[in-house]
Amino acid sequence: MLEVAEIIRLQGAAYLARFADRILPSHRRALRDLDACRTPTLGGHVHRCDRCGREVYAYHSCRNRHCPKCHRDQTERWLTAQRARLLPCAYYLLTFTLPDALRPLARSHQTTVYGLLMKSAAAALLTLARDPRYVGGRLGCLAVLHTWTRALLYHPHVHLLVTAGGLSSDGTAWVAPKYGSYLVPVQALSRIFRAKICAALKHAGLLDQMPRDIWTKPWVVHCQHAGRGQQVLDYLGRYIFRVAIANSSLERIQDGQVTFRYRDNRTQLLRRVTLSGVEFLQRFLQHVLPRGCTKVRYYGIWSPTCRRHLEQARALLTVSPVPTESAPLTPPPVAADPPPMRCPQCRTGILIRVGVLAPQRMRAP
Repeated sequence: MLEVAEIIRLQGAAYLARFADRILPSHRRALRDLDACRTPTLGGHVHRCDRCGREVYAYHSCRNRHCPKCHRDQTERWLTAQRARLLPCAYYLLTFTLPDALRPLARSHQTTVYGLLMKSAAAALLTLARDPRYVGGRLGCLAVLHTWTRALLYHPHVHLLVTAGGLSSDGTAWVAPKYGSYLVPVQALSRIFRAKICAALKHAGLLDQMPRDIWTKPWVVHCQHAGRGQQVLDYLGRYIFRVAIANSSLERIQDGQVTFRYRDNRTQLLRRVTLSGVEFLQRFLQHVLPRGCTKVRYYGIWSPTCRRHLEQARALLTVSPVPTESAPLTPPPVAADPPPMRCPQCRTGILIRVGVLAPQRMRAP
């Protein structure tokens, strides 16, 4: 199967030669890490089959948060933690998108603009939800930053998974939305979001770089029911620890041209894109976040500083059955040992670790 790492090995030198003076440190790090992932460069272990004697080499992962091959276990742990955090209520999924005119600024000031995008979206929603005409309570919000379309184009936006209802100001009641068909009015939310972005850019000293007419045009905010939140969590979890494209979406690289497929969001039809190897890497790397940029944040009663409020909300939403008799205490289940690794050749023997492979010195990109 074709991998992003293979494209880097074949086209990385051409990309570096073309953009040598403009490559961000985070991009260089991603190229270096993905190239080395699960290769002798990072070292690993040697296993030998106890039946047929075949030796199998297992190389270490790069653990770069943009690598398509890493983080499966980390994703599952994150999803498990988020499912436990979910309150027993309905949810909405909201999407706040930066207008086209703001995207060049976001690209050149990523840490600042991405941070204020997430904060402003959550603040706008929490402000409007406190209005008793709509909810009159404090929501729980999980915000996840995305910067891509399915075709790998630059499209900064933030998804918010939010509770359909909130905790009252005195913490004594769970307040349901006043309208069953929507959480808050989207047009009003869009205007508040736009105003908060404007104020945040002014505070950051970046407002003068924006055209003035952007503050009079409508901004895109989308809101939809999200059931009990499980499916949205699964969708967001796919991209928490990696970038937009999976290796399984890559079809071929031929004569320096990379072809990948994606499903059109509107028509649900499969489409294919063919780019030069350099242009593919350019699209891929524009979604690599700078070091220290957080792409998952929690607001409202899901904020780490509001654990007491979260437990109050959970207690109000949970109906505990009245016990008829004392239940016997049972010890917690003991985690089972992982199954032994089978030999890929004979398929009956067990792989036993017999050696350690020292990492090699990584070459600079």
